[in-house]
Order: sequence, then structure tokens, then C-alpha cells
Amino acid sequence: MLGHAKNLFRNLIIYLGDAATSVISLLLLPIFTHYLSPDDYGIIRLLLVVEAVTKVVFRWGVDTAFMRLYYDCRTQAARQQLASTIFFFLLAVNGAILLIAIAGSSWLGAWTIGAAAPAVLVPLTITNIFVAGFYFIPYQVLRIGERSTQYITLTFTRSAATIVARLLLVIWAGMGVLGIVLSDLIVTALFTLVMLRWFIPLIRPVFSGPVLRKALAFGLPRVPHSVAQQVMSGADSYFLKAYGTLADVGLYSMGATFGLALRYFVSSFELAWTPFFLSVMHEPDARQIYRVISTYVVAILVLLVAGLAALAPDVVALFTAAAFHDGAKVTPWIALAVMFQGLYIVGSIGLVITKRTMRYPIATGIAAAVSLLSNWLLVPRYGMMGAAYASVLAYATLAGVTSVFSWREYPIPYEWMRLLRIAAAGAISFVLTQQVVLGAWPTAVRLIVHGVMVVATYALTLYVTRFFHPGELQFVRDVRARALRSGPRPKAPPPDRETEMGGDVVGTPPDISEADSRERDR
Repeated sequence: MLGHAKNLFRNLIIYLGDAATSVISLLLLPIFTHYLSPDDYGIIRLLLVVEAVTKVVFRWGVDTAFMRLYYDCRTQAARQQLASTIFFFLLAVNGAILLIAIAGSSWLGAWTIGAAAPAVLVPLTITNIFVAGFYFIPYQVLRIGERSTQYITLTFTRSAATIVARLLLVIWAGMGVLGIVLSDLIVTALFTLVMLRWFIPLIRPVFSGPVLRKALAFGLPRVPHSVAQQVMSGADSYFLKAYGTLADVGLYSMGATFGLALRYFVSSFELAWTPFFLSVMHEPDARQIYRVISTYVVAILVLLVAGLAALAPDVVALFTAAAFHDGAKVTPWIALAVMFQGLYIVGSIGLVITKRTMRYPIATGIAAAVSLLSNWLLVPRYGMMGAAYASVLAYATLAGVTSVFSWREYPIPYEWMRLLRIAAAGAISFVLTQQVVLGAWPTAVRLIVHGVMVVATYALTLYVTRFFHPGELQFVRDVRARALRSGPRPKAPPPDRETEMGGDVVGTPPDISEADSRERDR
């Protein structure tokens, strides 16, 4: 069991390396918020909604189908046929949609982000998504092969280049929001040339109707599901725009940005989780593996939410200009919504394993309806806080309904009592940290003190409530002991000369390097 857990979290840690560029983006917010206004951030937020919906439409659900069907391919020729069929289908269909979008760019821009913004922003955004929409093919192959280091190298390089391009176009060239959009498109165009190395072994001049029908049968039910998810994530912004101003959207967006920082973990986890649970689904103890691993993941999610909620005011004050500080009010609620999104990913695996993907659009449709209704009721009365409350309600609904559907198809005996202890530990650590007011202290010091308090209180509560099994405590002790032994080691005495002459050294064995030790453990 611990071997499976170590394998999953090893890949998770590697995938988290991709979050490094997102962290850098957060660190650059003090600079960008001096060059971009709340109105600008409102436009960016609306463009992100356009980007998210376009990405769903341009993939037709075949990105998920590609990974699932790839595991059924037994030969390289079958894999190439699968990749090529999907590639040419997307090229033809999405190419036609792109041309229509460019032709109607003026109307589309006014409808999505408003007439005050440059109309060229929307077609440029859609063009960028069209080109990058093919990247999932080599990316999925790298994930399936657990070549997470290569995967992260590619994504990190692209993200880092985008940050540099944005700095040049937004700050040096003074292009504002247009600089954000152009930098993304330029980097995507250049990165496509780099990606040719990974496309060439996969794409051949072949096309299979039966393969396409199989991919669409698996993937198309996820399109309304994914569109409904984008309704959930974007409805808040459009309701705020309808009942307020672009500045309100920008302020909400800034506060949500820090809550959405939890999504770096959730996205990285999903990258490692999908190939992991598919690879072990035929093992006799697969359900037991899912049961225990799910508990570990929930424990991490709750700790991260408690930490973000406790640190939100200080973090937003530290990294943004004064005009954006009020956005911290929504940060804890957005973090809670992202946590429910993580629970949805953990709890829905039965639908993928049993191929019951028709349940996805039902669950997300219900959650999207909750999102629209709650935004309609709460935003006019509570403003951006109403939008934050609506997000929590929508994602909690998504997690609950999907998990029930999944459990009916593929029951997993979750550790309910341990999960309750995790929830209690998260609530206690947040509440106790809030009672410690350090108003006169420097912001950075408050961050450190509150962060340490959250982690310490959380861990202590789990320990006192006997959350940990004896085997888990022993594993922690072993890790601690190995860490203490990782310092400089005394050199072994030279072997006895007579023993060496005999051909076999029977003295002290040679030292084992840390790398060799890790390889042996695996």
C-alpha cells in the first residue's frame, strides 16, 4: 500500500514543479497590479472564461477518451492510428469553428467581454486555444508512460516563456491587456515548433472511422459536462458584471486568484491521479488502494484550505496594490470551492473505470443549475461575497452528486471516521489561528506565525484524535530517522590487507549512496 502511495505522490511532487511558474506569477502581482487596473483584470477574467469554454468545445471530450483508449492499444501502430484519427478530426472541425469566430469577431467580442474592450482580444484568444488544443496528445503519452520529468520540463518552459513575454509586452511595451493575449499567442506559436519532436512519432496519414466513433462515444458525454463546469466557474464573473462593474469583476478576480492557488495542487494531483488509478484498476486490492489513498489526499486538501483561509488577508496585502486588498474577503471561500473540486476528482473515478461517462453531464448539469440559481439570488444582495458563496454551493453539489453516482457503479469503502477527523482538524486549526491577532506585526512575520500555527494545530488534532494508524506512524518515524542519517557519514575503515588479498572483502561494506538507497526502496 505504501509503495503505491509513494509512487503516486512522487509523480505528484514532480507535476507540482509546473506550479513554480504560477508561483512566480503570483510573486509578480505587485508589479502587474501597478500597470493593470481593476478594469483590466475584469477583462482578463472574462477572457479566461472565453478561453475555458473554447478549450472544452475544441477538445470534444476526446482528450479524456484518448488516455482511456490508449490503455486498450496493444501495438504502436494502434496507438498511432488512435492519435492520428483524433488529430485530423480536431484539425478539420476546430479549424472551421475558428474561421467562423474570426469572421464574427466584432459581435463575439461585444457579447463576451463588452464593447469597451478591443474586439481583437477574443479571436486572438480563440486562435491560441486552437493551436494549443493539440498538445494533449503528446502530453497524455508522457503521463501514461510516467515520464513526469519530461512533461514538467515542457510545461515549465512554456509557462516561463509566457511570463517573460508578458513582462516585456505589458510593462516594457505598455500594451496592457493586449500584451497579455499577444504574449500567450506568440509563445504558443514558438512552442509548437518544439512540440514537433513529440508529434512526429505519433501522427501518421491514417484515419479510422471506428476509432473516432469509439473516442466520441466515450468523450462526447463529457462535453456538456465540461461546459457545465465552465458555467460553474464563469457564472460568478458574468453576474458580477451584470449587477456591477468591470472593476468589481477585477477585484473579485484578484481575491479569487489566491483562493485558486489551491488549484495548482488539484491540477497536479489530477495529472498524477488519472494514470495511477487506471494502472491499478485490475489489481485484486484496487478498492482498498483507492480507499486509503483518498484519505491521504483529502487530508492534504483540508490542510491547504485551512492554511489559505487563515493567511488570506496577509497574503493579498503583501502581493497586491492597495486597490485590490478588499479581494481577500473571497479568498477562503474560493479555496473551499476548489477543495470540493478536488473531492469531485477523487470521488468520481468509478465512472471512468466502468466507462459510465453519461453520468458526468447529469451531475455537472445539476451543479451548474445550482450555480446559476445561487448567483442570481446572492450576487444582487451580497455582491462579490454572494458570487463566492455560490461557487462553494455549486462545487459542493458537484462533488456530492458525482461521488454518489460513482459509488453506485463502483463502491469504494471509504474511511468515513478518519475523514471526519480530518474535517474537524481543518476547522479547529483555522478557528484557533483566527483568534491570534498580530495586527502590529509586519505582514511577513504574521504569515509565518499563522502558517506554523495552522500546520501545528492540524497535525496535533489528528494525532490526539488517533487519526494515524500504527503503520503510518512507523513510516513517519522511519522517514525522520532516514532524514537524520542523511548528513555526512564517517568514512569506512580500509579493508584488512589480508582479507583483500584473499579475493573477498569481509570487512565493512561500502557506503550506499542516497540515490542508490532510493532506487532500492522503489
